[in-house]
Amino acid sequence: MTNPAEVDAVILVGGQGTRLRPLTLSAPKPMLPTAGLPFLTHLLSRIAAAGVTHVVMGTSYKAEVFESEFGDGSKLGLQIDYVTETDALGTGGAIANVAGHLRHDTALVFNGDVLSGADLGALLDSHDNHQADVTLHLVRVGDPRAFGCVPTDPDGVVTAFLEKTQDPPTDQINAGCYVFKRDVIDRIPKGRALSVEREVFPGLLADGHRVCGYVDASYWRDMGTPEDFVRGSADLVRGIAPSPALHGQRGESLVHDGAGVAPGALLIGGTVVGRGAEIGAGARLDGAVIFDGVRVEAGAVIERSIIGFGARIGPRALIRDGVIGDGADIGARCELLRGARVWPGVSIPDGGLRFSTDV
Repeated sequence: MTNPAEVDAVILVGGQGTRLRPLTLSAPKPMLPTAGLPFLTHLLSRIAAAGVTHVVMGTSYKAEVFESEFGDGSKLGLQIDYVTETDALGTGGAIANVAGHLRHDTALVFNGDVLSGADLGALLDSHDNHQADVTLHLVRVGDPRAFGCVPTDPDGVVTAFLEKTQDPPTDQINAGCYVFKRDVIDRIPKGRALSVEREVFPGLLADGHRVCGYVDASYWRDMGTPEDFVRGSADLVRGIAPSPALHGQRGESLVHDGAGVAPGALLIGGTVVGRGAEIGAGARLDGAVIFDGVRVEAGAVIERSIIGFGARIGPRALIRDGVIGDGADIGARCELLRGARVWPGVSIPDGGLRFSTDV
């Protein structure tokens, strides 16, 4: 079996996170607070817990933020190298771009915006047992129509990569985590944009490489949309999603040091209250992600929403399924519903807006 200490971890974090704007205008998506920690901390803690020690981070958008937060990785028991793309290379091109920094013959490759509970040791063992060139982590989902499907034969060998369809032949989807033999990575063309899902993997199949699937029903969520980001954070708080970084902190809410919660405030549904935030009397927060320094006034209701750094939510305001940018000021009695997004620094006067994307 492969010794995890002889495996490189590659994390792809070059995307701009446009689906999570305005939050990603100031921070890369993998660095947004999730259950009170930068999202990437949860993945790095899983990598360290699996016994992998060397990480190569493929960065691009706001690349400096990653090294500023994690440094050389020693605080997490890791050794982290950073490789920055000057031009967008796609997922396949990004993997090729880090090849020169790999130290071992096996690499675990992760999309940096996926929250997962997969057993990384079992994934590596499956790769060895199948003598695979590449192994994909595949998860079973209840409704695979929104995803590309990856069927496998009875021996676990991938037979095709299928685009989204209304009649999928399998419930197995690509979970965004792969094991590569190093020599396969070395064959990926360098210096140009490539999709690992649409170009590299189908090309490997066509060339006769052994591409296998490791299939499980572990926790899995792509954190790319506000809805999924909120649910993923809440699942971490409530213990539904695993993370060694949380050290057993589980419950209906997570209130960080320096935050203040007034009497009569109700915090449920996996709500997170960031450092220095203030929650007023009678406020109701259900599945809310409250970043550091936010002020929520008395009687406000926030449901399944993200409130950016330093924002203010006025008395008796209602935010439901919304995203409020850093430093925004939402006046008393405003209602923002069903996908409303407010850009950083925007002020809405008391009673100034009742908004929904309902048609």
